[in-house]
Order: sequence, then structure tokens, then C-alpha cells
Amino acid sequence: MKALQYDQPGGPEVLQYVDVDDPSPGARDVVVQVSATSLNHLDVVQRNGWFTMPGYTLPHIAGMDVVGTVVELGSEVDGVSVGDRVVVDPSLAEVPDGSALAGMGDLYGELGVIGATVPGGYAERCLAPASHVHRIPDSMDWHHAVCFPTAWMTAWHALFPVGRLAAGETMMVHAAGSGVSMAAIQLAKHAGATVLATAGTDDKCGKALALGADHVLNNRTGDVTGWAREVTQGAGVDMVFDHVGPALWAPSMFALAPRGRLVNCGNTTGDAATIPSLGFMFHMGIQILGSDPYRYGEFGEAWEVYCGGGFRAAVDSVFPLAGGADAHRKMERSDFFGKIVLEP
Repeated sequence: MKALQYDQPGGPEVLQYVDVDDPSPGARDVVVQVSATSLNHLDVVQRNGWFTMPGYTLPHIAGMDVVGTVVELGSEVDGVSVGDRVVVDPSLAEVPDGSALAGMGDLYGELGVIGATVPGGYAERCLAPASHVHRIPDSMDWHHAVCFPTAWMTAWHALFPVGRLAAGETMMVHAAGSGVSMAAIQLAKHAGATVLATAGTDDKCGKALALGADHVLNNRTGDVTGWAREVTQGAGVDMVFDHVGPALWAPSMFALAPRGRLVNCGNTTGDAATIPSLGFMFHMGIQILGSDPYRYGEFGEAWEVYCGGGFRAAVDSVFPLAGGADAHRKMERSDFFGKIVLEP
């Protein structure tokens, strides 16, 4: 089969469109003919060598978001049929024995992730445990489905199991044009929260409003803390959903209401953030929460909500798999709003 693979760290030019062996399923696995995959920030930082997950090896085939058609079954697979249209849960937590991908489910150690530590969707075919595929409704197209796995699960877990966001609360999110922020905006609105969204351009702010954000701000020209307090009549926000990191860390903390929660699930602008005021933190009861990996059972629950919630899945652009290097360049320029999709 054809795949987009790299065998050394570097820029987008290290991505090579090559022939590789087809995946071979274990007894409890399926092989998915990939219809679409999409880019995530981790694809870029691992390719560059800036950060790699435990268990990552070279050569590597990225692609954590995988949708397609089941074309091969392991000998002990039940409940999945050849021809099923499926979305893949990329986290290899709770993979049963009999799968070729079992034994990599250490949530706080070497958690296996399809497309991050084992071959993923940048290929014509992808191996997945039968327990980790979910049927796509006939009415849903590939592009809508492929937006879900990484972005929506990251947002879901951070907002609800970790952040405990509730109806009537206020939530602020940055980088509104990213897939995970777009998911957070819509999930928070669906839960009955008021959403404040910031982005680096006025155009992206306008698009965030169209997704349902109640208030928007250009964070490169505006005062994030002052704006957040203004639109909440001085109260501050109940939660900041952050995956940007140090660039907006201090404004985010000072925008929080008493006992507010800063929930972090990413480090796009760096890995070191400084608490700007211990006095503010302890006096106001501020909570800083790291959003750990989602649990196996959450994927199916969130997928059902996604399928029935009337959410919008914004696709910025579509590239052929062979043109994946150009797709990576687009992501590196931050020249996108929504998901960048690759099609084999």
C-alpha cells in the first residue's frame, strides 16, 4: 500500500510517499481502508523532533484521526463486518488480548496511540482493534466524521470529566481556529455555558462567532484579561480551556473568577509556564488542572453526542495524501480554520 512516512526528523520535506507492507490483523483486529485522515499539532512536533511521545519510533506513519471502511477482519472479531463505515478510537487503552496492538495501554506511561506511536491514517490502510472502531451513521460524510477523534475527545475530556463545566458557567478558550478549540466552543455551548473565544486574527474571531461563541477577541491586539472581566461584568470566567500554554498563561489566570479552573491540555507555545502571582492564586482559590488522557469508555459516549448533537465540523482544506508535505506547511503557517484533511 501507499503511505506518507518519514524515517528521520526534520521539516515537511522528510515526508515521503512510499510503498509499505499492508497491515496484518491479529485475531481481534480489523483493517480499515482509509477514506480520510486529518492533521493534528502532534503530527508536526513529532516530525520536527521537538517532542515525541513515549513509545514513538522511526520510521513513522502519522494520522491519529482515521475514518474509512472495514476491509479485513481478524479470526475472532464479533460485532464488526466487512463494509462497515467506521471511525477509529486512536487511544490504545483497554485493548483486549488477541489484538496485535494489545499491551500498550499505560495511561500514564507508554500509552499507545494510533498515528502517534504506531502506524496511523497517513496510509491507504490502517490497523485498529475491533473494540476501538465505531460505526458512522449513513447520513454523516467522511469529512464530518474525521474531525472527531483527537480534537473532540481532547475537548470533551478537558471540559467535563476534568473541568466539570456546568450549565450557566462561563468558559474562555484561545486559538479559536484550531480543531480542539472549535470542538470546545460547540461542546460548551451544547452544555449550556457562555463561551468567550480568542484568536489571532479578526477573521478567525468572526468564524468563532459563527460556531456559537458569545464573545470574541483578537488576542494579538486586545487585552485578554480586561476583556474577559468586562464581558462578565467584573466577575471573571469560571473556566479557561487552554492548549496554547505560556503565550496566554498569565492573562488566562488573571481572567478567572474566584475558584476558577484553568484546564490545560497542550503546550503549543512552549513547555514552561510561570504562575504570575501565587498570592492571586491562593487568595482566589484558583485551580490549575492538567487534562490527562481520556478513558476508553468516554469515546463511545462522546461519539453518540457528536452524532446526535447537530454540531458543525469545519474542514479548512483537503489535500491528497501524496501532498501531505504541503498540508504540513499550511499547518505550520497557522493558515487555517478547522481541520486540514488528507485523502489517500
